[in-house]
Amino acid sequence: MLVLRSGLTRALASRTLAPQVCSSFATGPRQYNGTFYEFRTYYLKPSKMNAFMENLKETIHLRTAHSELVGFWSVEFGGRMNKVFHIWKYDNFAHRAEVRKALANCKEWQEQSIIPNLAHIDKQETEITYLIPWSKLEKPPKEGVYELAVFQMKPGGPALWGDAFKRAINAHVNLGYTKVVGVFHTEYGELNRVHVLWWNESADSRAAGRHKSHEDPRVVAAVRESVNYLVSQQNMLLIPTSFSPLK
Repeated sequence: MLVLRSGLTRALASRTLAPQVCSSFATGPRQYNGTFYEFRTYYLKPSKMNAFMENLKETIHLRTAHSELVGFWSVEFGGRMNKVFHIWKYDNFAHRAEVRKALANCKEWQEQSIIPNLAHIDKQETEITYLIPWSKLEKPPKEGVYELAVFQMKPGGPALWGDAFKRAINAHVNLGYTKVVGVFHTEYGELNRVHVLWWNESADSRAAGRHKSHEDPRVVAAVRESVNYLVSQQNMLLIPTSFSPLK
């Protein structure tokens, strides 16, 4: 009986410990919500930037009839020039597949926008992202400029760097130095990458807030903790187009 009870005890103990061992490999809160955001970046030929924007201004309604456009911006600073960046929202991957099929069969969209604009585009990039579980998409109080900051993090996911990163973001926002629109984590594309979309009234107000935050010991402490998990970072200053929902 002692042997049986001892064996049973070990079996029960292994069952109890198994979930704990597995959980240590988790990269963060599970993504139960199917909603995702597609980030698209188009590199345009320098002489065709204006023609591309004018065409979309007239035809974007044909595209937004099929799925939600979150925002559309031209890149003012950061990296290559003559670049546009836009974000599209989808309920799930089946929804995106349906939209892409519908667009391929939309004669007006193909003839009035796709065909004429293909000659204007030099390169295209796309990433699929989710909002980080503690972030939600916020609408700025008025028109302004946007900054997309991209952080390449160490492998491990939000379980590794999530809390420290959240504290760094909240330190900037809660102390009034800037406003955050959304924090996104890449699902397809460059993995372990976090995108933070910031809003400011102007490029000058952004610069002033940034300089003040660098002198605030509360922000400095939070950022120093977060950079322990950082590999690299880059950013872009974005100007919303006339047809962008986010102004």
